[in-house]
Amino acid sequence: EMKVYNQEPDQCWECYSCIKICPQGAITARPYADFAPLGGTSIPLRSAEDIMWTIQFRNGEVKRFKFPIRTTPEGSIKPYEGKPEAGDLENNLYFNETELKVPKEVLNKKYEVQEADLTKTWKIG
Repeated sequence: EMKVYNQEPDQCWECYSCIKICPQGAITARPYADFAPLGGTSIPLRSAEDIMWTIQFRNGEVKRFKFPIRTTPEGSIKPYEGKPEAGDLENNLYFNETELKVPKEVLNKKYEVQEADLTKTWKIG
């Protein structure tokens, strides 16, 4: 049986992200004390709709818990639908813009800048 191991345990935040996303069930983890006592193991098995946790307690008892992970079918969300094609470096639009915003009215106000040539230098120390 081939298992993985954490190459950088000092860098691990124990967030379980890598454990939960592994589709092969190749990672056995030490479970948190709030759901399994010291000495147990937990192995998640993830599918497209749910995740099943297999918890083995230190006395050998095995329990399985299954939880849904999605509220929509995988692949059903189309985040770029109705958006322009990406990659045109020659136009000035953002990726999610279809046209530039045009001001409602021109203000025609003149702003005077006083002391435009003034420079100040601070000496520290």
